[in-house]
Formats: sequence, C-alpha cells, structure tokens
Amino acid sequence: MDTLFFIASKLAGFALRAEALLLLLLLLGLWFQRRYWTGLAAWCFRLSVAWVLVVGLLPIGGALLGPLENKYPPPDLPADIAGIVVLGGAEDVGASIAWNSPLVNEAGDRYLAAIALAQQFPEAPVLFAGGSGELFAPEISEASIAGSVFTASGIAPDRLIQEGGSRNTAENAVRLKAILGEGEERPWILVTSAYHMPRAVETFCAAGWTDIIPFPTDYRWNRRWMPSWSFPGNLDILNAAIKEWAGILAYRWTGRSQEPGPKCIATTSYG
Repeated sequence: MDTLFFIASKLAGFALRAEALLLLLLLLGLWFQRRYWTGLAAWCFRLSVAWVLVVGLLPIGGALLGPLENKYPPPDLPADIAGIVVLGGAEDVGASIAWNSPLVNEAGDRYLAAIALAQQFPEAPVLFAGGSGELFAPEISEASIAGSVFTASGIAPDRLIQEGGSRNTAENAVRLKAILGEGEERPWILVTSAYHMPRAVETFCAAGWTDIIPFPTDYRWNRRWMPSWSFPGNLDILNAAIKEWAGILAYRWTGRSQEPGPKCIATTSYG
C-alpha cells in the first residue's frame, strides 16, 4: 500500500500543478477552434490570459502558505536534547549527479539551520531521513548528499544517523523511528521547511514520536500583499502551496498523520 500511495501521490502532484490548468485551457481552446466553436475557443484563450495575469500579479500562493508557515513560530530551545532530525528535500539530486558534487536547492536553509543547531548542541546526534522522492530512483540518494554536506561543514561522521530508503514524509517518520527504537525521554528538534512543518509534525506524531520541537526554516512567503509582476516566483510558491495542502489532506484521509497530542510536541518548545 505504501508504494501504491507513493505512485498515486506523484501522479496527483503532476496533475495538480498550477500550470496544468493553463495547459488544459490552451488545449481546450485549440480543440474548440478546430471544431469551429469559436466562442468557446475565445473564452478559453481569455481565461488563459486572465490566469497568467492573476498568478503573475497576485500573491495567491503566499496567502495559502501563510497559515502553514505561521503554525509553528521559532521555538525556545532547552539546554539538552536527544538529537536533531533533518528531513530530506533540500538536495538537487540531478545536478549533484551531473557535477559529481553535493548540491542543494531552494530549500537549502534546512542544512544551514541543522548545521547551526549541531554547533549549538555539539553532543547531539544529527539524524537525516531521505532516499528519493522521484518515481524513478536516481543513482544516488538524498542521504548520500546530506552526508557529504554535513561532514564538509565539520560535523563528525559518528554523529550522523542516516536513513536513505524513505520516499516521503510518512516513511521518514516511520523508518527513523524504527532505527531509534524506544526509551529516549529528551526532546527531538525537527528541522524542515516552515510550510511543510505542520504536515511533518502530524506525521511524526502518528508514527509514535514524542517531545518534538518544531524548528521551521526555509520561509517562502515574504508577507507582501501588494501586486507585483513575478510570474515564475509566484508560480513556484503557488505550486508549493497546492502540493502541501493536498499532502495534508491526503495524509489525514489515509491515516498517515494525526492531530498532535499533548505528548507529541515538547512543552519546552514555546517557553
């Protein structure tokens, strides 16, 4: 079932991308035009232009990401922790393979935050979960790139615990939990993008994790409401928002996440 869910989520992700609607409108317009339904074709082309203007001018994606990024503010950290958990997704696997060098993408703030935390807590282990989120697995995993980035930053290899087989957030939580086992009573700092943090926390709670301290990073929305032309940037943010909200609904519907209980989030995380 996990593999079926993974494949279905990837196919849905392609269909739910914001530019898919634009492509559909253009194809419908061309089809209507070929059948000489000029009125319907004209409406499709008008809607296509309106879609481009709305996405390019208005921060729709930011409005959708705002509630997610504001869910967990930056926490107060305790003096002692069990470890630092970093979720994959900040790796540019294709470019890393092409250039034979560990490279990160726009979510690279996850690494900056994790490295800073590793320096703040020099005795804490650094846990990383991430194999490949692609339908066709590449030659290297996200974990192998993460290991290179962390060791190059000065983190000792014996501090790293890497899980390189998981394909999504649900598998991140379950597989890391299986590696660690039970018995740890100190809190865990969870590092991921701010907009992804609500789903990550719900998923880790469903997998049996306790005393999580959400540590959000990689904020995407600049909190500006004024219209300004930035079609590529607005499109990227809108796609991230659509993907994340769809993921939240799918995870809740399939039981892969649950509302955080009192034991899941550490009370030290907010004073």
